[in-house]
Amino acid sequence: MNTSAQSTDQLTFCDPVTRFPEITPPKQDQPEPGLDAELIPGTDRGEDSYRGTGRLEGRRALITGADSGIGAAVAIAFAREGADVALNYLPAEEEDAQHVAGVIREAGRTAVLIPADLIDAEACREVVSRAVEGLGGLDALVNNAGKQIAVEKFEDLTDEQWTQTYTVNITAMARIVREALPHLPAGSTIVNTTSIQAYSPSPHLVDYASTKAAINNFSKGLAQQLAPRGIRVNAVAPGPIWTPLQVSDGQPKDALPEFGKSTPLGRAGQPTELAPAFVFLTSPESSYVLGETLAVTGGNPTP
Repeated sequence: MNTSAQSTDQLTFCDPVTRFPEITPPKQDQPEPGLDAELIPGTDRGEDSYRGTGRLEGRRALITGADSGIGAAVAIAFAREGADVALNYLPAEEEDAQHVAGVIREAGRTAVLIPADLIDAEACREVVSRAVEGLGGLDALVNNAGKQIAVEKFEDLTDEQWTQTYTVNITAMARIVREALPHLPAGSTIVNTTSIQAYSPSPHLVDYASTKAAINNFSKGLAQQLAPRGIRVNAVAPGPIWTPLQVSDGQPKDALPEFGKSTPLGRAGQPTELAPAFVFLTSPESSYVLGETLAVTGGNPTP
């Protein structure tokens, strides 16, 4: 059987336990923010596994944190579904971003690259402006950029890290939404990345987990405010997904070999397994869904 036929069969009917292999990542370290290009083992962002069906034909999307991991998988899926995509990422992540842009262009869609650090308020404004200019408008926003640094002892959690984590994870999200709203017509969508950490916080991720709880609340409140304007807001809560975030101090190094194995499926998720949730919440198929947090956790329960 050829590779294409195998891929089609796997996507038509598959065992979720074995669709992607169980991984045992070696102890490794990358400087923040980390690169997919250097991750061991590599991730599946959908380059070969995601099939589009035209569900986002003609849409114009801005995705933050779009160079690697979940953001990259969402960008690839959006392009395969017919959307043009503006990619925001840190300047240090250029190598990964260029790879994702190449996949988007191979799908026949426009890729706009916008390196910028969202910790800066002016950068948030500039990212939206450049996305609107490069795409000729904007009708989909995915707030995915995030900062996660594990700290074993709370007294070692510095004011600087606390402030940076909150600024990147929730303040920048609010800034980008505020800048984007004048450009979003009725029918537009906003999807925010939260986490299972919002419900079940790990003791070494107190700052990160609390921002994810804030994102849940932010998404639900904003959904109610924007609903009369025809703009839907939702969120996606990933479980343990294998991304560069985990090896750039997002997890204790000793925990990496067991990452994701405590889920009912017995394995970590791959970024491409998140992408359909973002596609659904962005597509007209979810027109009566707003203020929802869609959990993609490998079976780990959320309230």
